[in-house]
Amino acid sequence: MTEPSTESGVPTSTRRHLTQIIQSVGTPAYVYDLGVVRSSFAALREDLPAASELFYSLKANPHPLVVAQLADLGARAEVSSTGELSVALAAGCPAHGVLYTGPGKTMAELEDALHRGVRLFSVESVTDRQRLAEACSRTGSTADYLIRVNSPRGSTGGSLRMTGRPSAFGVDHNDSQALDRLLRPLGAVRPVGMHTFCATNIADPVALAAEFEQSVRTIAAIAGPAGFTPQVLDLGGGFPAPFARPGSLPRHPQLRAAIDAALDTAFPDQRRNGTRVLFESGRALTATAGTLLTTVLDVKLSGDRVFAVLDAGVNVLGGMSGLGRLRSPSVVPIPLGEGTPASELSPAGPVTLVGPLCTPLDVLAPAVEGLSLSPGQTLAIPNTGAYGPTASLLGFLSRTPPAEVVVDGDRIVAAGRLGLHTQEVVLRG
Repeated sequence: MTEPSTESGVPTSTRRHLTQIIQSVGTPAYVYDLGVVRSSFAALREDLPAASELFYSLKANPHPLVVAQLADLGARAEVSSTGELSVALAAGCPAHGVLYTGPGKTMAELEDALHRGVRLFSVESVTDRQRLAEACSRTGSTADYLIRVNSPRGSTGGSLRMTGRPSAFGVDHNDSQALDRLLRPLGAVRPVGMHTFCATNIADPVALAAEFEQSVRTIAAIAGPAGFTPQVLDLGGGFPAPFARPGSLPRHPQLRAAIDAALDTAFPDQRRNGTRVLFESGRALTATAGTLLTTVLDVKLSGDRVFAVLDAGVNVLGGMSGLGRLRSPSVVPIPLGEGTPASELSPAGPVTLVGPLCTPLDVLAPAVEGLSLSPGQTLAIPNTGAYGPTASLLGFLSRTPPAEVVVDGDRIVAAGRLGLHTQEVVLRG
C-alpha cells in the first residue's frame, strides 16, 4: 500500500487488496498503512529545522500500532487525557518524552501522569499551574512546564483558529500580570519555556510560515523584557493534509529556512546553546495513511435529487463537524467494485452521500459529481487516517463501530474493532 498515488486519486493499495480486506472484515472499515506513516514522518521531518523535535498528537489517531510506529521513528507524544497517555506509554513512548496538554486538566489526571513519570506539561492559566504544583506536592514529584500563550493573529489561514482572539487556550499575550506570575517557579514546578498553537490545517504555505514567525516573535516579546531564558520553544503545528478526498500530502520546502531565520533573529544565543524547538502534528503524519471502506446500501431518487445511502455515516467519519471541531467531510469516494445497477435512476447529475443513521444530519457529501452508484457497490474514501473513528459519533444509535485494519504494504498486521462499554463506578457516601 505504499506505492505512489495516481493523478486520479486511486488509493496507494491495489483494489484487489482492499477488496480482500472487505471480504475478511466487512464494512465500514478503516485501513491504516504503516508504510505511508513512515513516509509522512520522513517528509515532515525534512521540512522542519534539523535539530527540532516532532511530537505526535494522539488525538488525530490513537491506534496503538500507529502510535508505536511513530514512536519507533523518534516521534514523541503529545497527549491530553489519561486514555491517550495509556496508549502512548503502552506503544513505547517514554514517559519523560511525553508532553501533557489541555486547558482543563484535573487533579486526578495530573497525579496519574506524575505517577507514570510524565514531567513536562503545558499550563494554560495561573489556576492550571497552581493545580500542577499541588499535584506535585501530593505525589512528591517535580515537573517542568511550558506557558501556553494566546498569541496575536498571524494570518488568515487554517481551518480552525486557536489564537488571535478570545480563547479558552493559553494566556493572552498581553496579560502581563498572569505572565509575570507564570514566569516564576512555584513550589516543585518551574517554567522552562513557552507553547503556542495558532491554527490547524493551514493550506497556504506562506500563511503557515507566517504563523510560526508570529509565534517566535510573540515568545521573544514576552521572554526578553521579563529576563526569561526559555529552554524549550513549542511552536505547535498547523500542517495541512487532505481529508476524505483524493490528494497527496503537501510539502513545505521553504518552511525550514523561514523558521530558522525567525529563530536566529529572536534567539541567537539560545539557538547556539541548545534550546529545544518542538513541533506538533497529528493529521500530517497519519491522514494519507488511512482509507475508509464502505458499502452502498441503497440508491434512491427524491424529487430531483439522487441519494446514495452508505453503511458509513457521521458515526464513522466526521461526526464532530456538527460540533464545529472539523469541517463537514464532503467526501469524494473511489468506487472499488460493482453492485446491482439501479436502472431507474439517471447517473447524470450530483449524488448526495448519506449514512445509515436516523437523522437528516447524517450527510457525508451534499453533492458529488461524476458518480454512478448502485446497491452493494464498495467504495474507498481516501485520506482518512486522521480524525476518523475517534472523532466521530461512535455512540450514536448504538451501532457497531467500524473495524480498523493495520497493514504494512500488502501485509495485514492487525485487525480489530473499537468497543464501547459501561464501566461501573463506586458511589461515594
